[in-house]
Amino acid sequence: MRGGHLPFPLDLGCSHSGCCGSLQGWIWLHFAAAPLRPDPGVRLSLALLASITHPWRHRGLIRTLAWRDVALRYRGAFLGVLWPVLTPLLMLAVYTLVFGVVFATRWPGRVGEGGIGLFALMLLSGLLMQGLLAEVLTRAPLLVVSQPNYVKKIVFPLEVLAWVSLLSSLFHALTGLALLVLVNGIWGTGFAWTQLLLPLVLLPFCVLLMGLNLLIAAFGVYVRDLAQVMGSLVTLAMFLGPIFYPRAAMPEAMRPWLALNPITVPLEQARLLLFEGLPADFAVLAAYTGAALLVYGVGLWLFAILKKGFADVV
Repeated sequence: MRGGHLPFPLDLGCSHSGCCGSLQGWIWLHFAAAPLRPDPGVRLSLALLASITHPWRHRGLIRTLAWRDVALRYRGAFLGVLWPVLTPLLMLAVYTLVFGVVFATRWPGRVGEGGIGLFALMLLSGLLMQGLLAEVLTRAPLLVVSQPNYVKKIVFPLEVLAWVSLLSSLFHALTGLALLVLVNGIWGTGFAWTQLLLPLVLLPFCVLLMGLNLLIAAFGVYVRDLAQVMGSLVTLAMFLGPIFYPRAAMPEAMRPWLALNPITVPLEQARLLLFEGLPADFAVLAAYTGAALLVYGVGLWLFAILKKGFADVV
């Protein structure tokens, strides 16, 4: 109730203006000072709406904190922020030597048996996306717990922490992916116009990661064992995904289950765009995008519900 108006007509039925005037004034002050409290359903809807608009309303804060997170990671290092560039190059050199020369491994598929470096390029594409998944999900359980001041001492939109974590991890993944495209264009299968469609694959993958990030961060406040479990789950996802081998190399009975891995669809579609010069399967991508939006919506909803108790357990 705003503007000094009572929520109901007040008629005290008394001719004594002194006492009744004082009582009326007290009632007016009471309702004017006390904000309306909507029912829990309305409050939850408002919280969800606020959470959806957080990335835009707090974009400056998110950008600043994400860049600070990246800078702190390399603070004191001699090469500093050159490491996001050097790390994928070193990985590519090692994979080329081990899998291309020592084991003479070839990647089967429509791109042919490939040369020495093709297996390393295919493998690096999978490990870059797996690295993004692993970094986001392993940090998620402690995302809120590690920032008690944001929970207890100041008014802070806690959803921002999940966005900061995602963008910081995405910076390293995109740096490695840009180098992968460059190296593949020069020494691999070449450049193709389909590589321009990579954002269409990465965007739903990031939406799904954000939903999982919110879910795990919220439950991680109450279930501290999640921090220990996530490392094993991420490793399991790596070996049960098409990172070291294509899905066609698996037994046919297991292939549908492989689709449940969050990385399977975006990685397979990215490889089509990067190495084969073929457009993505937009029907598969649309279904994956729908699932990603659903996970993101559930993550926002549960985070909005559970964060009311964060201050009691952090």
